[in-house]
Amino acid sequence: MRWRRVDNPDVIDRRGRSGGGGMSGLPIGRAGGGLGLVGVVLFLAIQLLGGGGGGGAAFNVPGAFDDSVRAQPGDSIPASQDPERDLRDFSAYVFTDTQKFWEQTFGQAGSPYDHAKLVLYRSGVSTGCGSASSAVGPFYCPADQRVYLDLSFERELAGKLRAGGDFAWAYVIAHEMGHHVQEQLGTEDKVARLRRDNPGDANALSVRTELQADCYAGVWAHSVYKEGDLEEGDIQEATRAAAAVGDDRLQRQAGGRVNPDSFTHGTSAQRSAWFKRGYQSGNMEQCDTFSGGI
Repeated sequence: MRWRRVDNPDVIDRRGRSGGGGMSGLPIGRAGGGLGLVGVVLFLAIQLLGGGGGGGAAFNVPGAFDDSVRAQPGDSIPASQDPERDLRDFSAYVFTDTQKFWEQTFGQAGSPYDHAKLVLYRSGVSTGCGSASSAVGPFYCPADQRVYLDLSFERELAGKLRAGGDFAWAYVIAHEMGHHVQEQLGTEDKVARLRRDNPGDANALSVRTELQADCYAGVWAHSVYKEGDLEEGDIQEATRAAAAVGDDRLQRQAGGRVNPDSFTHGTSAQRSAWFKRGYQSGNMEQCDTFSGGI
């Protein structure tokens, strides 16, 4: 993917803060969603980032999120001393580009759009949804409308999950921004109500929510293609990454049996298929995972 360095105030770099910015040991609550990678670092347990996913009702730990999340002097790492500078700047560019795309898309429809923010951290972080360690992987918190990203996960993606490449990483960020789109559209709140009213359908609703975020990531990828910024192999990298975080594949990697009843994100085939659907159509209206089969 062709990219350039950008300066975006919506990117908050807290990697220089000791302890990753306030890891308190409290569990993260109802995060809006993630890749389904809780425990990839620990033991590949299959849970949604933040505890089950898709729900919009955030669990707020008192004092877990306040204005201290804003960048403070000494939070960021000087570029000349940053071994992750290129990954950091690439992540900032992808985030900025997805934000620009969705802002324009909402604007064309005459709908309001609130900016998300990207928080880069190390080890652990306090959020509007509670506290989390980097072991949970990337996630989105609807309570503060922020994507949380520990750049070390890129090594996990390329190594343990065998899904390397710059556009694989771009897919990760675009998926989390897909959850922000759902929050803006009210999908998060609707799913949360459905989960409360029909707790037995919680996992199935989570799967549909996550597949929609994959589809939205594909819609953004289509815009990158239209701009002429895709490079050979980029889409294959993204679909490989989507497949790598399928519930069935992660369960096999964990050494256990595949249990569809426990799925929270969808199979490898479903995840890659919905990303492709978004990419091929370039139309978010094609991302209705809540009607009919998936």
